[in-house]
Amino acid sequence: MSDTLFPPAAPDFSDPIGLLKACHTRIQAHCETLQRLLPHLRQQGLDGEARQAIGRVLRYFGSAAQHHHEDEEQEIFPRLVRQSLKLADLIHRLRSDHQAMAERWAQMQPLLQRPENLLADLDAFAAQVEAFSALYEGHIRLEEEELLEIARHILSSADLAKIGQAMAERRGQRWGA
Repeated sequence: MSDTLFPPAAPDFSDPIGLLKACHTRIQAHCETLQRLLPHLRQQGLDGEARQAIGRVLRYFGSAAQHHHEDEEQEIFPRLVRQSLKLADLIHRLRSDHQAMAERWAQMQPLLQRPENLLADLDAFAAQVEAFSALYEGHIRLEEEELLEIARHILSSADLAKIGQAMAERRGQRWGA
């Protein structure tokens, strides 16, 4: 049994680092949905459940995941490079990952938008899903183990507030810090 009666609240824009980590969890969940979709398509075909899962993945990677990358590229990375040039190589690698993820998504998105086409070559789609998921997995691990904890320690509370505000605005939400 848990030590608390209620689970902790999800991070909000007042905790941009926590929010980015929570987004990582959602990205991983959507990658897992893609991975589970493959055997489902082989066994059940393109049924309503598969179409719903595809719709959720399309919406997530078409908007929330893009906002996540923009948050990092426009808010986190520039501030960290200004604080520590030693992070430049790591940030360059993470930016390269973002580009590679965008390219892989650009290949997968049209297939998901016309899911009937997936059935023509599920093995090819499976290879795309595996590469996409592996890229995200490595990227998230690198960010969480090497970047975000450093960011939490070297960015000022004013920087974190500005990052949170920019993240809220990017999503069309009201900033309330």
